[in-house]
Amino acid sequence: MSGLDETAPAGLLEAFWQYETALMANDLEALDRLFAPGADTLRGDAGGILVGHDAISAFRRGRGGAPKREIVDVLVREIAPDAAMVIAVTAPATGGRGQQTQLWRLIDGAWAVEVAHVSLPAPAVNPTVWRIVGTPLVAGADVPELASQTIAVKDLFDVAGYATGGGVPAYLAEAAPATRTAPAVAALLASGADVTGIARTDEFAYSIAGKNPHYGTPPNGAVIGAIPGGSSSGPASAVALGQASIGLGTDTGGSLRVPASYQGLWGLRTTHGAVSVEGLLPLAPSFDTVGWLTREAWLMRAVATTSLDLGQQVLPPANRFAVSSALTAQASPGVRAAFDDAIARLGDAGVVDDLVDVDLGDIDALFETFRTVQGAEAWATHGAWIEKHPGALGADIAARFAWASTISSEAEARARVALAAARLEIERVLDGRTLLLPSASSVAPSTTADAAANEITRASTLRLTCVAGITGRPALSVPALTVDGAPVGLCVVGPRFGDLGTVITGAKLHGELVDR
Repeated sequence: MSGLDETAPAGLLEAFWQYETALMANDLEALDRLFAPGADTLRGDAGGILVGHDAISAFRRGRGGAPKREIVDVLVREIAPDAAMVIAVTAPATGGRGQQTQLWRLIDGAWAVEVAHVSLPAPAVNPTVWRIVGTPLVAGADVPELASQTIAVKDLFDVAGYATGGGVPAYLAEAAPATRTAPAVAALLASGADVTGIARTDEFAYSIAGKNPHYGTPPNGAVIGAIPGGSSSGPASAVALGQASIGLGTDTGGSLRVPASYQGLWGLRTTHGAVSVEGLLPLAPSFDTVGWLTREAWLMRAVATTSLDLGQQVLPPANRFAVSSALTAQASPGVRAAFDDAIARLGDAGVVDDLVDVDLGDIDALFETFRTVQGAEAWATHGAWIEKHPGALGADIAARFAWASTISSEAEARARVALAAARLEIERVLDGRTLLLPSASSVAPSTTADAAANEITRASTLRLTCVAGITGRPALSVPALTVDGAPVGLCVVGPRFGDLGTVITGAKLHGELVDR
């Protein structure tokens, strides 16, 4: 090894090598001991900065070990008798060179890392985010509307010449390349945007978490160590990470709004039937819709303008809004507080002054109705294939489909009657108003959250998101709220075929809450 600095303070290099050994062995106890305790310890990488020993420890538990590497050089600069900077040049097993910079502090007679920054060679393609990419994969038309914009296409849409995988390797292995491009993709191409690639999704899009046991969990571009949200996880992460400007996805039970909320993006679920679902691998056709993710409101408006039939579009009634206390109660205390504060600020500014609190009925009953119809349709769509391919799905989604297989025809029929009645009642109560609610029940959960906690979060979030699904209304997640530094979406649920107006309304609310 070249560059080894033997003039380091006593005991420092021994502690450094203990750290390196523990890192390669994923010895979490030793790593915790070698990082300084307290709330001021820092660790940063390309994904963001973790603050506090506990946050760093939780991140390590969730990642499943660090990438294997060798140390090429170690340089030490003493800053004070009890502090020194250590810079290590690393050689990852996958190739290239990386760098690790650490501030070590002598605490109670032992050296510990107080601040660390890790740099790794950037992969050409992150396989947790992308299935396949090109430069571009498909070029758009030479027209100005969306020129220079790039698209991450969820792995549910047909792209001519490429198979659709639905997030399931065994399904992809049997799929033939598409002969036509789905209209939702074609509309963006015709407006000048290029397809960068096909991005990951949760298995058959039957999740809002963003975890895929076959391909891994895409990074959350806003909250390091948190799940990205799904099932439009790949497009959302691609947009949040700056690897694409438009995420083309789907939303059945929240699959655009939830990742948008978790990663601080604009995410629009369009009116049911407003955008063609031809060439789309379905989950539950009664609820499946197409939509988009962007980092800016103007781009969301441009995408909606080029992709929607403007002759169908209606404007929402000016300044007529509704909230539902029963819905807001599904959210965590932090999210409720942020939402209530936002509504109060909008009221004080006169942006939202005609506001009523509406009773949408039994929220649990609405969720069960939605869940039953969705499950019955999901099994009708994929059940035969799943039965022929035991073991093809991860445990969580397999269990969800197993439950869906038990829904009787009688139970489905009752749920469909209840669904029709609920749709009429919600529309009667809203009376054309735009509904405001949190986009998700919490900030993005940690990748280390246990299964029971995740299920509680999922159920609470679906109780919020199912209203748009039941009514077929458009719903826009606006990146306007934060809880402890993490993003949460403000959801704007407009009238049917009021998609473009909902984007305009969302931009107005965002301007009052964020841009001022």
